[in-house]
Amino acid sequence: MKIISVKEAKQELDKRGAIFVDIRDPVSYQDDHIPGAIHVNDENVGAFIATADKTRPHIIYCYHGNNSQGGAAYFEENGFKDVYSMAGGFSEW
Repeated sequence: MKIISVKEAKQELDKRGAIFVDIRDPVSYQDDHIPGAIHVNDENVGAFIATADKTRPHIIYCYHGNNSQGGAAYFEENGFKDVYSMAGGFSEW
């Protein structure tokens, strides 16, 4: 699993090639999130995995960058080719 800095993640957002995946709780996502980020949780993760373009880069983020490491590993295990955990999470963003 690869870790990406917030600076590098912002560059990926500007390129519009990476897909940002927010794995925080629904209320936190609703209150604020990275523009264009997709909220993924236990209820919709199966549908997300089934329909996602697994060849595009995915940047997973949580609150502080800890849970996103496990999330990134999970997506890799499910066939995603280019997955990153964002160091520092949304609080660093």
